[in-house]
Amino acid sequence: MTKLMIYGATGYTGRMAAGHAKKAGTPIVLAGRNEATLSALSAELGVEYRVFSLDDAAAIDTSLIGISVLLNCAGPFIRTADALMKASIRNGVHYLDTAAELDSYRLAESLDDKAKAAGVMLMPGGGGSVAMLGSLAADVVLRVKDPRKIRIALHVAGGLSRGSAISAMENVTVETLARVDGELVAIAADGIRKFDFGKGAVDCFPVTLPDLITIWRATGVPDVETFVHVTGDRFPQCDLSTLPDGPSEEERLANRYQASVEVTGADGKVTHSALDTVNGYTFTAMAAAEAGRRVLGGEFRPGFQTPAALFGNGFAQTIADTSINDA
Repeated sequence: MTKLMIYGATGYTGRMAAGHAKKAGTPIVLAGRNEATLSALSAELGVEYRVFSLDDAAAIDTSLIGISVLLNCAGPFIRTADALMKASIRNGVHYLDTAAELDSYRLAESLDDKAKAAGVMLMPGGGGSVAMLGSLAADVVLRVKDPRKIRIALHVAGGLSRGSAISAMENVTVETLARVDGELVAIAADGIRKFDFGKGAVDCFPVTLPDLITIWRATGVPDVETFVHVTGDRFPQCDLSTLPDGPSEEERLANRYQASVEVTGADGKVTHSALDTVNGYTFTAMAAAEAGRRVLGGEFRPGFQTPAALFGNGFAQTIADTSINDA
């Protein structure tokens, strides 16, 4: 065991992840571009920090000396994942992030062979909805004989962080995608479907989530559709740079997340299950820190991996107050 580096450590999710990692006794190094904020957080947590930007490959390589695992919390990941994944492969460092952006997962797929050759693991979505939905889907798939289709929905409650809002704006997809016969294809964006998160069925709309890649890779089920139901604050219409870092602790406590899945077998039978957990930002930070701790401790496989496939179907249930209820 050497050290876990958290890049983007002074951002909203990065700060929480760093706090959880420190509390768990994980040896960490804070990293990012702003020395003033890094120095302040370093003093608060009593840990080392390193300052570097992502436009200088040599500086990244130097900064990764003595690092075994890199957790990237610096979104939008369309700006950071490419440089840090490639640097991780060059330097023999396992890569994790908290991305909810499809492009990060496509990038990991494209780098899968190079990562395997280098003995490096790439795990975008080590925390967050990918860990939630992956655990839920895998739990139900085990109860279905010859599963052929997965429809899964995420209930997002409460407000967005500034980083999430900016990432969402920069990653708007023209097409709504689903996985059909193992391939990503465009589908109609108006296919509203009802899911029950535990308090009765509600309307959910189709969205392009990275789980179209991760759930398929983890389960092998050929058809996957992803949906979302949003309650709470609407997407902010103001200048996003003026938003606060993210929801307060009180707001997170008041807005739990849920997920619901239905898995259809070859016989047409549909099996349902639902997940209930803490607020998504709380879950993401805790799950990412725990994933980093476990990878640092030797739990890894080279190449592109998903949390549920690597850590087991019960990974989400090890994070805070998370439960899966079988219908």
